Amino acid sequence: MELAKCKQGKCSISELYDVFRCSSCVCTDTRSIVPNSLFFALKGERFNGNAFARQALEQGARAAVIDEATYMVEGCILVDDALDALQQLARHHRRQLGVRVVGITGTNGKTTTKELLAAVLATKYCTVATRGNLNNHIGVPLTLLSLTPDVEVAVVEMGANHPNDIAELVDIAEPNCGLITNIGCAHLAGFGSFEGVVRAKTALYRYLAQHNGMAFYNSESEVLAEQVVQCGLKHAIAYSTFADGPVRVAERNGFLRIELCIGGVSHCLDTHLVGVYNAENVMAALAVGLHMGVLEADALAAVAAYEPSNNRSQRIDTGRNVVIMDAYNANPSSMVAAIGGFAALAAGNKVAIVGEMLELGHYAAQEHRRVVEQLAAAGIDRVMLVGGGFAAEHRDFEYFATAADCAAAIRQHPIEGSTVLLKGSRGVRLEQLLDLL
Repeated sequence: MELAKCKQGKCSISELYDVFRCSSCVCTDTRSIVPNSLFFALKGERFNGNAFARQALEQGARAAVIDEATYMVEGCILVDDALDALQQLARHHRRQLGVRVVGITGTNGKTTTKELLAAVLATKYCTVATRGNLNNHIGVPLTLLSLTPDVEVAVVEMGANHPNDIAELVDIAEPNCGLITNIGCAHLAGFGSFEGVVRAKTALYRYLAQHNGMAFYNSESEVLAEQVVQCGLKHAIAYSTFADGPVRVAERNGFLRIELCIGGVSHCLDTHLVGVYNAENVMAALAVGLHMGVLEADALAAVAAYEPSNNRSQRIDTGRNVVIMDAYNANPSSMVAAIGGFAALAAGNKVAIVGEMLELGHYAAQEHRRVVEQLAAAGIDRVMLVGGGFAAEHRDFEYFATAADCAAAIRQHPIEGSTVLLKGSRGVRLEQLLDLL
């Protein structure tokens, strides 16, 4: 009935919402169609989703949202722009539910902070968080459209590699509160400069300021503290405001340990996270969770129980080596933190396998040079550099054009009895070395 109404012409968002409410879920890929789903025919550089509308319907989709009339068949809904319709539908759904939305962005630590916060909030609320790394102009709408009426809090991660990305995402998600984990040099090819990164990320602050929202920020970051003021935020909480005294950060058996005081009670929080740089992610999750009424004991227990996955800050004992797996992504600021933390480890023989950093534009040469300089001063026993970013300058370190070349060298000369850091951009695919370590 709803579909018939839409077929009389181009469908409005309210009409499309009627169809969505009768659907099982939203799909954008014919490889993941489930019965009664609502398929959106999105376009990419190498594909036109409109061409797959008929296939989606044949596979059991309730309807297919298209934006090219030439592909119209029984079961299709025509809109001006399928991506825009997906985003508008997501915002409309978010408004109908009235769920509290926590927005998270930043250069590093977004996903880890999102996972930690979701674990903390889940002790008190029915909580949904962004799945995996679905944090872009498609992933954020899909996250919102996955929310059901019983959900009380949604933790929405928002990523960016172009100037207006965060501004567009906050307009879709409409967060009630949020945080920027940190601001560093990343995706400089898209942002143009560090100042461009600051302007893009702080779109979250500006949205919260305009809508009387609450921001959480790391008071140790001069950039964030300054932007809280410049963006005119009336409601802002520094991470340190929930602690009664100084926070001590250390490592115990290779994992992060945090000593802090809450409500006059001292706590020693042992985590499954690697690297002292993850302390700010933990503090962010605790700050938001405690502000939202989570009990202190529950919040601390949730953080202690959280185990990272997906090649982020993982400590893996392979039986032959201990591997610090942090190869999901890399940029200059995260690279500095990872190498610094690895160099400070109280471990035996240490091997750093470092992949190039992508999407740095004309900053690439100087940033890779800085990484080589840091590695040279770090006193690490063996360094293996992977990727063309290091081709121009790799000093006396071992250099490999690809991860496959590095793998061949490891097969010829196996690494054993060592602590090994795997750090690089996702496109370098350092994770394929894990089985050899």
